[in-house]
Amino acid sequence: MHAALITRRHTIEMVEFPEPVPHDRGVVVDISFCGICGTDVHAYQSGRDYNPAICGHEWAGTVTATGRHVTRLREGDRVVVAVPPPCGECGACRAGKAERCEPLFLTTHGREPGAPVHGGFAPRIAVNASRVVKADDRLSDEQLALVEPSAVAFHAVRRSGIRLGDLAVVQGAGPIGLCTLQLVKAAGALEVIVVEPNERRAALALDLGASFAVAPGEARALIDDHSAGMGADIVYECAGTPRTVQAGVDLARRGGSLCLIGLADGDVAISPGQWLSKEISVTSALAYQHEEFAMVMSMIADGRLDVTHQHTSTTSLAGLEAALADLGSGVSEQSKVLVNPRW
Repeated sequence: MHAALITRRHTIEMVEFPEPVPHDRGVVVDISFCGICGTDVHAYQSGRDYNPAICGHEWAGTVTATGRHVTRLREGDRVVVAVPPPCGECGACRAGKAERCEPLFLTTHGREPGAPVHGGFAPRIAVNASRVVKADDRLSDEQLALVEPSAVAFHAVRRSGIRLGDLAVVQGAGPIGLCTLQLVKAAGALEVIVVEPNERRAALALDLGASFAVAPGEARALIDDHSAGMGADIVYECAGTPRTVQAGVDLARRGGSLCLIGLADGDVAISPGQWLSKEISVTSALAYQHEEFAMVMSMIADGRLDVTHQHTSTTSLAGLEAALADLGSGVSEQSKVLVNPRW
């Protein structure tokens, strides 16, 4: 069996692996779809070392084999990739901070003991059974492949402290930003302003409920107009570029908040005096918690979170490299591209 790996800058290799078999507490999943994440794109552009276990980490599929100690799942179950529940045994768990579980944190980086040797850009994958969650049967296979990135936004908004009636700004209308805007609305924001230079993505943000979608140069005046000149109550940084971190603070009011979701691929220049004088509160979010996957699936199923319109195209493993190049071009018309490894 072959899996696609990013091995160096602008290079995808189809690497041969033995057919996966489940260990005693593991499962084998036939992958239906795997989403292309921004971290996949950054790795392809930069050539930095990229853990094979997370090269394609937004997948869903069907269980085709189970280990002898697996009782929660059976062959034929549709599942989504997740993180396991807190272990209950590490230092953080024993201290009553299960949300900081150390093995769970390692899993988000594909560094846990027994991590898979490749990611989801493959027809099949073997993982620990604790790494998958049963699918909500109301969701299609395509929707299930969008659960993992949706959980990233869900976790961030839960942590952010947004309040009813807030004026919120979302920087970036990629897949994470589009999920964030919908979840912020569901959490009670009075208005959500999306800042996005790509006209097609800005239009999609409006379709998904943004109050306004504007180019970066137009954001300050619009926010002032809707805040009596004070600035946004809370800004969600979803663009993942160095320049947008300080820009987020520029758009926030005194006493406002910044929530960092996008991962800037490089160091960031900030103005500490402004952060201090504005008394900016900062939250950040990495990945998610086990229980949030069921919550996200429920929100997709009942229509509060629309992921279908984010899915703009599907490609094969053979088309993965071209899709990565397009998504990293800065002028792509795509939002979320799924890979069907069976094509």
